[in-house]
Amino acid sequence: MTPSSKSKWPRFPIITLGLAGMTVFWIRSLPEFERNLKGWLTAGIPLLVLLLNLLWLAFTKRYPLKHRMMVLTALLGLGLVLKATLRVDGAIDGTGLPKLVWKGSSAPATTLKATAPSTTDGTLDDIDPRLKLARDVPQFFGQDRTGKMQDLSLSRDWKKSTPQELWRQPIGQGWSAYAVVGARAYTMEQRGEEECVTCYHLLTGKLLWVHAEKTRFSQWQGGDGPRTTPTVSQGRVYTLGATGFLCCLDAKTGLLIWKRSILTENKLSNLEWGLAASPLLVGDLVIVTGGGTRGPALYAFHTQDGSDAWKAGSDQASYASPMLTQLNGKRVILSNNALALSAHDPSSGVVLFTHIWGDEKWPKASQPVVIGSDQIFLSAGYGMGCVMLKITTDDKGQFTASELWKNLKMKTQFNSAALLEEHLYGLDDGRLACLEVQTGERVWKDGRFASGQTLMADDLILIQNEKGSVHLAVANPQGFQELGEIAALSSKTWNHPTLAGHFLLVRNDRESVCYLLP
Repeated sequence: MTPSSKSKWPRFPIITLGLAGMTVFWIRSLPEFERNLKGWLTAGIPLLVLLLNLLWLAFTKRYPLKHRMMVLTALLGLGLVLKATLRVDGAIDGTGLPKLVWKGSSAPATTLKATAPSTTDGTLDDIDPRLKLARDVPQFFGQDRTGKMQDLSLSRDWKKSTPQELWRQPIGQGWSAYAVVGARAYTMEQRGEEECVTCYHLLTGKLLWVHAEKTRFSQWQGGDGPRTTPTVSQGRVYTLGATGFLCCLDAKTGLLIWKRSILTENKLSNLEWGLAASPLLVGDLVIVTGGGTRGPALYAFHTQDGSDAWKAGSDQASYASPMLTQLNGKRVILSNNALALSAHDPSSGVVLFTHIWGDEKWPKASQPVVIGSDQIFLSAGYGMGCVMLKITTDDKGQFTASELWKNLKMKTQFNSAALLEEHLYGLDDGRLACLEVQTGERVWKDGRFASGQTLMADDLILIQNEKGSVHLAVANPQGFQELGEIAALSSKTWNHPTLAGHFLLVRNDRESVCYLLP
């Protein structure tokens, strides 16, 4: 073929670009295909096309060898320059795609001092009348880990009654939320090379005390710092760090009472994104999940001195927190593990039942939702979707779990759903969705909140957008209705919001802010 008889345009690049464009469009249009998988494929397909066209350019006879070598050399040089000048600074968002920044740019993370102040004398001025609007939230995801707050009488119009910002300040890295008891707000954060438990005054944001452990967890997608939320009970604070330090502290002073190292003592590997399950208090026991090594799944310690109580289960831990509930009249601890959901006797840890669901290769971070006395709703992202279980008990007291329905209509990823009457509300792949309990059918799906979080207050839903803003919506099966928005934070936010009565505390790995809601 002579040069004059060749097609004016090179067919191979045009065909591959066209096919890539159609494939990306098709992937983006799939209704139940999750945004994290869409993101990776959307990013990977252009890279594949680039590689194929480089190979085509290297071997095609269409252009002179000299010209082809010049182009390939230039592209190679550009690649080396980008490699030398760019670095990965965590993930862009919940899709897990890498965030590229210039190597010379400084990280925006705070440089707070790790151990100043170390303790206080425990006294506070607690006579401010605004504290009458506060309510204790002593653990992760609400007073009973259901994500629901009752009888708050919050304003339904943030445009007319604007939330009042009480304080705003820098905070250390990590994805912990706040636990609130009285006028104190407890959280965890990374300060330099120390993982810290910190206590702040609810009304002013004043730092009251810091307890520091010389450890640091870091993972390129998940970032640095602790992931769990403190649990407060009877004047003590119980915390589990990302590398496995279980600490019991005095709630007023932050002084260490006892400490265990879950991973080291039990020869367990850590989870890929660090330990993220918050401690559960049941009577005189504190219960935590295990690590990345299969079994036991739960570890219980005596609150008095940290001594061993029991170990139970044979599963690998995941990222959901254990919760205490009732099934068919019996108190049980539910643990959403890597392979299966397990139910345990609180006093002995004996496994009452296990139900395999989802894919153990992917994170399960969502809390189970108990419906009535005999149903459990489970959900997760990464293609697992959701399932409704029916729990039965025979005349010998043996539990059995069976599936009523399962589908991809609720894919919660980092979020956990909450129940109101006959409907479940949560973020389905970043969009607020309403699901019918009995059938599993999705009634509606609206808004765009990415890898955010939700809390329910009466029939209202507080939505923490992954980008930082906080939204107020109505939990109504008739449709999505947003009532207000506040620009709370301005960067990636994976932390759960905490609603302590009328006090809303939100934070991420850079900044923390407290609002008094009308």
